[in-house]
Amino acid sequence: MKKARVIVLLIAALAAGGWYWWNHRNTDDASALTVFGNVDIRQVSLAFDGSGRIAELRAEEGDSVKAGQVIGLLDTKTLALQAEQQEANVEAQRQTLAKLRNGSRPEEIEQARAQLASAEAAATRADQDYARATSLQRSASGAISEQTVDQRRADAQAAQAKVNELRAALALAQAGARAEDIAGAEAQFKASEASLALLRHQIEQGQLRAPVDAVVRSRLREPGDMVTSSSAVFALALTEPKWVRVYVREADLGRIRPGMEARVFIDSQPDQPISGRVGYISSVAEFTPKSVQTEELRTNLVYEVRIIVADADNVLRLGQPATVRLSTRAAP
Repeated sequence: MKKARVIVLLIAALAAGGWYWWNHRNTDDASALTVFGNVDIRQVSLAFDGSGRIAELRAEEGDSVKAGQVIGLLDTKTLALQAEQQEANVEAQRQTLAKLRNGSRPEEIEQARAQLASAEAAATRADQDYARATSLQRSASGAISEQTVDQRRADAQAAQAKVNELRAALALAQAGARAEDIAGAEAQFKASEASLALLRHQIEQGQLRAPVDAVVRSRLREPGDMVTSSSAVFALALTEPKWVRVYVREADLGRIRPGMEARVFIDSQPDQPISGRVGYISSVAEFTPKSVQTEELRTNLVYEVRIIVADADNVLRLGQPATVRLSTRAAP
């Protein structure tokens, strides 16, 4: 029994020694540097591009959203009706332009030729009537009055004018539309298309999309609210990048360099360090912020350092206290 008790005590002593070594192995290492700071995450204040009444919101606080995901909708019914009206206007402009480009149909040209032929025949008959009336008047037989001769002359002139009119109409039908008319119709058609594109763009602006992968930190509006492009609807916390903002004394500044590996510890998971690296070292000194936890006087000058972390499990939260341990053994 005594021997077993001694063995148990020996195992307990070894376990206690191992635990002490594990927890103090970095602090005892002269090449290790331990600093303290807080987790920092970029945030996005997300708003609609357009103005209107919110019809639907599809995200709550804490939800993870993907880049391009629609998380909000505005009421765009009025814009949709205007777009339908403009679509009809675009189609009408398209048909008008096609008509001008295609010119007169063969049937229309044949119709113009037939009308011209009929007018020419009528003009020939009118000329003959006028010639006959003139001949009778010259015979001095008194068979026709001067008034009748004047009427026959007027009829012949009117018939010839009609021939000239229909001949010009035939030439116009054969020539087709003028280049200026076609260019004007093309401009109107493009203007209608631009108006339709603008309405569709405004409808698209009624969709609120997440710009990047993120977590919804705050939902600031609700369906039914009237908003403008300056009204934030969601506050998003980006999942990447994340870093721990720490402050280093000038005496320790020469021991670190960009790219140096680091381990980040948080109180909720003290035995599961998160990998990181030194990403930014400030070139300007500043007084120690009140939030920094160090043993030195708060009036000491320090330099800001950002430790970029690879938080694949998304355990770090904005403002969370963290302990950073840097192994400066390989530092020059």
